[in-house]
Amino acid sequence: METTVVDVPERGRFEIRVGDRVVGLASYHVEGGTMALPHTEVDPGMGGRGLGKALVSGVLDAARERGLTVLPYCSFVRHYIQQHPETLDLVADDDKPHFGLATADR
Repeated sequence: METTVVDVPERGRFEIRVGDRVVGLASYHVEGGTMALPHTEVDPGMGGRGLGKALVSGVLDAARERGLTVLPYCSFVRHYIQQHPETLDLVADDDKPHFGLATADR
């Protein structure tokens, strides 16, 4: 089955879908040039398939394409950024210490 990440701005979230079924979401809010990411979740019955990582990757790709910085309030998003240093530039330098990311790129 095909997995897709879809922006649903009227609901303030990205969804990850397997076929037509929504199996996870990442809520967001954009203000100015910043996308706040407070929460992600994946259906527990779909766990262990990398869907959370695919969802966060899609969200961060969208933020990059739109020229936005991100505020990774969600611990899963923060962990993803720590594990994928190529995404660290999406967090503004001034915000990195707030999220424990100040030394992640060193």
